[in-house]
Amino acid sequence: MRYIGGKWKAVILIHLIEKKRYSELRKECSAITERTLSLQLKELEADGLITRTVYTSKPPLKVEYELTEFGRTLIPLLKAIAQWGRETAANNKQTSTVNE
Repeated sequence: MRYIGGKWKAVILIHLIEKKRYSELRKECSAITERTLSLQLKELEADGLITRTVYTSKPPLKVEYELTEFGRTLIPLLKAIAQWGRETAANNKQTSTVNE
């Protein structure tokens, strides 16, 4: 849990199953404040789960994030959590409809 604990880390990691530019990640994680996203990305990088690559050869500056080999070991877990969330949301929706 040290690596993926917290409100947003699993969400960010799910989006990084495929390499993303910072701007793409920001759009996909619009519920996360820019400051929180930045801090979480720094922590994930420090923990060795993601890599940050900065391209400065030609403007505009481009920053990409992707999972490391270590980070990729979390993919089955992240997919299982996402599936559980979808099933739970569907069950709760059915339950709330029945109870109303």
